[in-house]
Amino acid sequence: MVVPSPAAKAAGLCRDLRAQLPKKVDGLERTDPGPKSELTAGWGDPAIILRCGVERPPEMSDPEVAKSDGVKVNGVAWLLQKRDDGSYVFTTALRQAYVEVRLPKERAGGGLSPLTDFAAPIKKTIPQGVA
Repeated sequence: MVVPSPAAKAAGLCRDLRAQLPKKVDGLERTDPGPKSELTAGWGDPAIILRCGVERPPEMSDPEVAKSDGVKVNGVAWLLQKRDDGSYVFTTALRQAYVEVRLPKERAGGGLSPLTDFAAPIKKTIPQGVA
C-alpha cells in the first residue's frame, strides 16, 4: 500500500483524524496495514483501508462525474468509484484534506455502512472547505 505524502496542514488534520478513528468499522477489528503510518488505517481481513492526505481524484474536476457518482453519508460527501475488480474507492469531497476509503469486493455487499463509522471522526477533525 502506498502511504500518502500530503502538505503539512493536511498531514496535521490527518493526525487529528487518526486519533479519532473507531476501534471497529462495520463490526471489524482494527488491523492497520504496513508500512506503519499515521496516515493509514485498516479494519478486518481482507481489510477496509483508510488513507488520509491522498491527492484529489481527477474525477472531482468533472461536474457530471462528481454529481452522478457522489454520495452523502451522515453529513460527509464522498466521490464513489467502482473498480473493475468489484472493489470500491470512496474519497471525501469538500474537506480540507482528502480521505480515501477502499472497500475490497468481499466487503462491498454491505453498501455504504462502513462510511457511517467514519462520518463523525471526519466531521470532527477535517474542516469543510477545499484542500
